[in-house]
Amino acid sequence: MGGNDERDLVRRGYDALSYHYRPDDADDGQYAPWLADLHQRLPASAAVLDLGCGCGVPVARFLARAGHQVTGVDISDVQVERARRLVPTATFLRADATRLDLAPESFDAVVCLYALIHMPLPDQPGLVERIATWLRPGGWLLTTVGHTAWTGTENAWLDGPAAMWWSHADAPTYRSWLRRAGLTITAEEFVPEGASGHTLFWARRPAS
Repeated sequence: MGGNDERDLVRRGYDALSYHYRPDDADDGQYAPWLADLHQRLPASAAVLDLGCGCGVPVARFLARAGHQVTGVDISDVQVERARRLVPTATFLRADATRLDLAPESFDAVVCLYALIHMPLPDQPGLVERIATWLRPGGWLLTTVGHTAWTGTENAWLDGPAAMWWSHADAPTYRSWLRRAGLTITAEEFVPEGASGHTLFWARRPAS
């Protein structure tokens, strides 16, 4: 598959499985301590970009309720429509994150949870570099990435009617991409899922 085919597979998958993946009233779940930690690190009324925001729950909802100015981006029309309904005080864009053109130093934080791994691998290091430019000095990136390298498709994902596609490098590769983008990694942890898992990174743009 080419990059556009892969993007379409992800978009169609989340269009079809949006409610199956996360209901409107989902709680913060495993995201809760990460979001509470992020809120503690942010100034009041911070500008936060949620890349791969899904239906806006729980990330955009939590941050908007905490008084932050949230912009969410997702490739799925269904997810964005739900996000606009569920988090009306935030701003949501239907777009391909790898093709975003945003102003430098416009966000205090960028959150990208379980989203980078759905993007074509050749596009990921360039996106990491652009994220670093979108952050204000001292700004934070909170992201989950691959722990081991894998690219593949799962048919009938979540026992639903659609397939899903992933592509990710291993944690040391993401570590190198973050550092190459000029970000300082302050924490890294393994987040188990089933027989494998993901790596969570906290990374910061130097304050000066």
